[in-house]
This record gives sequence, structure tokens and C-alpha cells, in this order.
Amino acid sequence: MACRPEFHQEIVISRENSSPFIIDVRDLEHRPGTMRRLEKVVPVPKDFGNALIGAPEGSDIELDLRLESVHDGILVSGTAAVDIHGECSRCLDPIDYDLDVDVQELYLFDATTSGGEDVEDDQMYEVQDETIDLEPMLRDAVITQLPFQPVCREDCQGLCAQCGARLEDDPGHHHEVLDPRWSALSGLLEQDTSEKTTDTREER
Repeated sequence: MACRPEFHQEIVISRENSSPFIIDVRDLEHRPGTMRRLEKVVPVPKDFGNALIGAPEGSDIELDLRLESVHDGILVSGTAAVDIHGECSRCLDPIDYDLDVDVQELYLFDATTSGGEDVEDDQMYEVQDETIDLEPMLRDAVITQLPFQPVCREDCQGLCAQCGARLEDDPGHHHEVLDPRWSALSGLLEQDTSEKTTDTREER
């Protein structure tokens, strides 16, 4: 019985198809003066913000970019628009607003010769396999525009540090705080009064 030849299908996953942020620039590479417009909506990746505020994962990033070939690489410029969600660092109320950021970064053809030894790797973007990855650039551009201590309003009064009550809802809210030295003196006075009462009863 004749054996049938086995066929193995090789599946190749290209870098440009592995992420919506990876853009093919082979038509621009080493062609100074060539330009292409990129208008695209991509999903927000994970951890796109800080502990209190950021762009929700899976929401939209609207890109309006220009990709231009220059002598050293691909110049990317334009805007990115995202929806920001978080909570006030004082009262924990939700915060929502739209954020538009301007971007302009150069993706180098050869970062080792263009950057020099004094430039850190995380400060440069590179063209790799005829593609550029927009995610690190967009992450840096958006996160640096987010406040570390977001507030719903500049005059937000926040919450009571002792009981967590919302101070705006109760403007006169306060807790009586006694100086511990007075508390100790009060205890001594009560003890002295009690002893005098006992002595009076015994005399009778």
C-alpha cells in the first residue's frame, strides 16, 4: 500500500499582524520626502494610565497621524484622542473627560549609530522589520499628560479622615479631639472627687 506524502502547512505570523499598533512602513523606508497619512482607531491596551486614572482597556484611541520618511528614520506626528476615566484622589468620585495629545517622534533606522552611548534605549523608537510600533510612543504621550493626584474640582473638600464622611455634604462635620494631657487630668479629677465622696460617707 503506497504511503501518501504528508503536507505540513507553515503558519507565519508577521510582526505587523501581531498588534494593531504595528504599522508597515516599507513604502516609506529610505525614501526621504515620502509621506503617508494614517487615520485609524485602535483599542486601548492594558494598564494605559496610573493607579487612579487612565484610559479604560479596550476603549478607542483615535489616531490622526502623518508618517514622513526622513534621512535618519520615519517621523511620526499628529494627534491621538482617548477617553479618560478615573476617580478623585480626595473624595473618590468618578472623573471622566476626553484627552487629545499631540505626538511627534522619530523612529530611527539605526538607533545604535544615531543615538550614541549617552542615549538610553527606552528614550528611542526604532524601525524594525520595516515596521514601527506606535504603542510605546502613545503610552508615553498619554500617561505623561495624566495627573498623579486627580481631583474632580480644585476646591474638592474630600472625605473625613476619621469616619470617611463626604465633607461637601456636611460642611460643619467635625470630631471633638481632646488633648491627651487634658484627658489624663480629667481622670485624676474624677478619681479625687470619688475619694472625697467616699470619705464624706464614712464620716457620716
